[in-house]
Amino acid sequence: MLVRISSKSIAAIRAHAAETPGVEVCGLLFGTVEAVERVQRCANVADTPATRFEIDPAALIAAHKAERAGGAKLIGHYHSQPNGVCAPSSCDQAAADAVAKLWIIATQDEIAAFMLARDHAPRSVSLKIH
Repeated sequence: MLVRISSKSIAAIRAHAAETPGVEVCGLLFGTVEAVERVQRCANVADTPATRFEIDPAALIAAHKAERAGGAKLIGHYHSQPNGVCAPSSCDQAAADAVAKLWIIATQDEIAAFMLARDHAPRSVSLKIH
């Protein structure tokens, strides 16, 4: 699978992660199955943000309400991995709640994308940066 994303969105994710390199940052992805059209920063409300992330529930509720009212479609989320591993952790996989939602994970050096398959295992997704 191939998903398009702008270099501006990639830069926004990288900048967000660079602001607090010792903790996981997170945000929402909006668009279609084929393309990320917008990213939105969110607060990480996890108890241990150095090793986990939890998107602020108020941001999620607002995104779902806006989508139901005709706004942008919520297609997934992004988060950073301060440990440098650009792959879903076991905590990420356990917390995943929806098949076919896009995850973008950023480390200091790379960005990778994944989707949860029907068997609930993460599958790599190719990003086409434009």
